[in-house]
Amino acid sequence: MQYTTLKVRIYPTPEQEELFEKTFGCCRWIWNHMLADQQRFYLETGAFFIPTPAKYKAGAPFLKEVDNQALIQEHNRLSQAFRLFFKDPDHFGYPKFKRRKDDRDSFTACNHEFTSGPTIYLTKDGIRMTKAGIVRARFSRRPQAWWKLKRITVVRSRTGKYHCCILYAYTEKAPDPVAPTEETTLGLKFSPRHFYVDSSGVPADPPHWLGQSQEKLSAIQRRLSRMQPGSQNYRDAVQKYRLLHEHIANQRRDYIHKESRRIANAWDAVCVRDGGMNEPGRLTNRRSAMESGFGFFRECLRGKLSRQGKQLLMADRCFPSTRTCFLCGHTAEEISAKRPTWTCPCCGAVLNREANAARNIKAQGLAQYFRMQERRESA
Repeated sequence: MQYTTLKVRIYPTPEQEELFEKTFGCCRWIWNHMLADQQRFYLETGAFFIPTPAKYKAGAPFLKEVDNQALIQEHNRLSQAFRLFFKDPDHFGYPKFKRRKDDRDSFTACNHEFTSGPTIYLTKDGIRMTKAGIVRARFSRRPQAWWKLKRITVVRSRTGKYHCCILYAYTEKAPDPVAPTEETTLGLKFSPRHFYVDSSGVPADPPHWLGQSQEKLSAIQRRLSRMQPGSQNYRDAVQKYRLLHEHIANQRRDYIHKESRRIANAWDAVCVRDGGMNEPGRLTNRRSAMESGFGFFRECLRGKLSRQGKQLLMADRCFPSTRTCFLCGHTAEEISAKRPTWTCPCCGAVLNREANAARNIKAQGLAQYFRMQERRESA
């Protein structure tokens, strides 16, 4: 069973927007009340219990105006949040109350098949939803005929745009596994300057328009700092700031998807560092590293490779890939982080820091893969 999600832009009418606003508010309201009642019930009895949304409809009749599936999904999300917290409290935090200014406006509704037809389905130019009717939408692609619609999630961004994420399930034959070789494997090293450098020494610089958009963002931030908060000019500038932020995120996402697809189609395996994106103990611009989107790029690579039976090999994050010479294997005590090259004291080779690290990551990832295969065969 495979799952895929189609994200489409929707254009609700004013009446549908009002219904969506009520649904967003009811989802926050039901989450906060269920969480508060759970805490009070635990303090009084010592037992864990989450009341269902049906128990609140008598005292809150406005809950009947929105789709019941959206309220049920909030109950399921709260239950899942507690299950994750009890499973690993150190990694998953205790569920928190939702606030309008902090929480993302969204709701989820499941599709149900009846004799009269499904509750949610696609039309020629829209999506039919419960209580909202047919909402006009723009599709960049259409689902296959054998895909089964499971649920939808309606999201409103900070810029006021509405999107709908449609989840589909379908059966597909598992791809034949592809065994990686040294010739068909690519090593990638994260680079704050070039996004990444591969094991062939080729850097991948993001398109120039991404840097231009970030320069425009800095200019808007400087103008905002000189404006009076709360004024009309300030609100207009904040809207431009949000729109440009959204535009930059879309540009980065588009580049990452296209680049990961190109690599997944061209190579049988890809080696990257496990966990952290930088050498242990190195001080780097953490904000620049997080904004680059390399973690999202790595997950896109993993998903696209796995659908073709290929693998994303993870090298040990503590392996000194930058300080190790890929020619002789000598590990230097310390090298300058400001210089792009360094000289191996053992063999005298002049090495590029990032290209040398990418080659070592590739060798380390393949070595770990072959060791694991030997263990499986011996077992």
